[in-house]
Amino acid sequence: MKILIIGASGTIGKAVTEKLNASHEVITANHNSGDYQVDLGNKASITALFEKIGPVDAVVSTTGMAQFGTLEQLSDADYQLGLDNKLMGQVNLVRIGKAYLSEGGSVTLTSGFLAQNPIPGSISLSMVNGALEGFVRAAALELGESLRVNTVSPVFVTETAQAMGMGTEGTLSAEQTANAYQASIEGNMTGQILDVRDYV
Repeated sequence: MKILIIGASGTIGKAVTEKLNASHEVITANHNSGDYQVDLGNKASITALFEKIGPVDAVVSTTGMAQFGTLEQLSDADYQLGLDNKLMGQVNLVRIGKAYLSEGGSVTLTSGFLAQNPIPGSISLSMVNGALEGFVRAAALELGESLRVNTVSPVFVTETAQAMGMGTEGTLSAEQTANAYQASIEGNMTGQILDVRDYV
C-alpha cells in the first residue's frame, strides 16, 4: 500500500513509519521535515499536501497539538489550539483526504486514553480526544464500505515519560504502540477506537 504518515518525526510516528516501511510504500509529512510539510491546523495546507501527493491507500495521523492546563489556567487561545489542531486538523484529514483515497482505503487518527481517563490538567486534551472518538464512530457510519476510519488511543509512551522524568508504570513503548496503527491499516475494522493495550 501507499501510505501517508503525518507526524512521522514524532516518537510514535517514527515507530509507525519503521513498522510499515517493511512492507509498504511510506510517504512522510511533518510540520518542518519529512518528504512533505503540512500545518495540521490549516485546512488549505492539508489540501495542498494531498494535491502534491495524489492518490494514496491509507492516511495515518500520529500528531495533533493541544494544551495541558487546569480549568483555571487555560485561556481561550489554549482551548482553540486543541480544537483547531488536534481535533479539526484530524477531522479535516478525513474530510479532504477521502477524495484522494483509493476505494476501501483507510484513515487512522490519534486520540488518547485521557478521553476516558482524565487527570488534573488534561481538560483540553480529554475534551478533544473524546470529540475525535465521537467523530470517528459517526463518520464510519456515513462512509460505509468506501473508506474505513479508526482512531488509535495511546497511553503514555515509555520514551516520552522517561524524557519528562516521569515514572514508566502503565506506559507502552513506541514500538508496542505502533502495533495498533498497523492493525488499523492492515485490518478491516472501521469506526473503532483501538486501545493500544489490546495489541501488545
